[in-house]
Amino acid sequence: MKTVAFYTLGCKVNQYETEAMEELFETNGYKIVSTDEVADVYVINTCTVTNLGDRKSRQVIRRAKRLNEGSTIAVVGCYSQVAPEEVFSIEGVDVVIGTTDRNRIVELCEEVKENRSRINAVRDLKGIKDFEELNIDEIKSRTRAYIKIQEGCNQFCTYCIIPYARGPIRSRNLESIIDESNRLAKAGFKEIILTGIHVASYGKEKGETNLLDVIKEVSKVEGIQRIRLSSIEPTLITEEFMKSIVQLPKVCDHFHLSLQSGSDSILKKMNRKYTTSQYRKIVDIIRKYMPDAGITTDIIVGFPGETEEEFNETYNFVKEIGFSRIHVFKYSPRKGTPASKFNNQINGNIKHERSEKLIELGNSLTREFNRKFIGETLEVLFEEEHEGDSSFVEGYTTNYIRVLLKHDISIKGKIVPIKMIELYNEKLIGEIKEF
Repeated sequence: MKTVAFYTLGCKVNQYETEAMEELFETNGYKIVSTDEVADVYVINTCTVTNLGDRKSRQVIRRAKRLNEGSTIAVVGCYSQVAPEEVFSIEGVDVVIGTTDRNRIVELCEEVKENRSRINAVRDLKGIKDFEELNIDEIKSRTRAYIKIQEGCNQFCTYCIIPYARGPIRSRNLESIIDESNRLAKAGFKEIILTGIHVASYGKEKGETNLLDVIKEVSKVEGIQRIRLSSIEPTLITEEFMKSIVQLPKVCDHFHLSLQSGSDSILKKMNRKYTTSQYRKIVDIIRKYMPDAGITTDIIVGFPGETEEEFNETYNFVKEIGFSRIHVFKYSPRKGTPASKFNNQINGNIKHERSEKLIELGNSLTREFNRKFIGETLEVLFEEEHEGDSSFVEGYTTNYIRVLLKHDISIKGKIVPIKMIELYNEKLIGEIKEF
């Protein structure tokens, strides 16, 4: 049997697209194997958000060729889209596909093998209008399922390469989203995450539907008990939005609100579309309707020209908001973005110091948030079973708290009421309330 191995870098959207491509290969008679095994085809689904993503992609390409010199190497995704000639010039690469036409990947890999040729199939994204369907019929090894509902971004933040790698916004047909939701429900999934490149933009290119319409329709799907949103722009949140959301009990009280900086001067340089004052009011609106909501975010440190004072503004703002979890990134200049040409690029050591300081604060805020729920009973969807000196399972509450439970009965994939009894690092340990 022919074999194929996948290596995926980057975001949840990339992971979703990898699963869709895996199904395409399986449908065509391929067996999926590990990237550490010898395979006939290696597919590297790339990320280009940071320089590390590019470098890691090249390392994986070289390693795959060492495993099987006669293999076909296909490189797809964001790195391919923004630098197709650079990727095509890497020794050993046979097929280059960008962020479109991934549904042709099997056909192109087999054409290369048959004709002993090389193919660069990257297309210009200008003017592209249609959402490319990449359906997944079988989700593997997870209890939560992602549904990609949107592609592209029109924001053009000065630091971000994504609008160039993914193109303009395109929204998936609502009927297609509901069809996939029904398939996932029938397969036993309790929670789905609506994901995309810029989820808040869903439907804006046509003006016929919006993200709230999607949430309402998915809420009607029998069997789905939780709906979670991936990263969203803060400006999506309004009184009207929250009034509607709170009436839909399946929607999780967890919002990943992109911040990037807590300094207004840096936000302006980043071309973000809000101020810290507006962000603060948005958080207040969420907490007005969902007092226990987990609010998570992303922060970039070391943006060009960021002074110590501006970093401290971010630090203090993060502390004031009281996020339940933060993800910290050191600014990485991306060729082709305006910020890569800005003066006063920050020294790497300073970026590291600021990153470590913010990570430490973030861990403290997570512990502080989680500690509030000790003694309370929360519903947990268990996802992972760990084996060690004592067996335990791990899962998430609706507001995205990680919970550990010692238990000798398999409850993976089940939603169970759990009493929170103590804090363990940044997680909570619980005991079964009733089962």
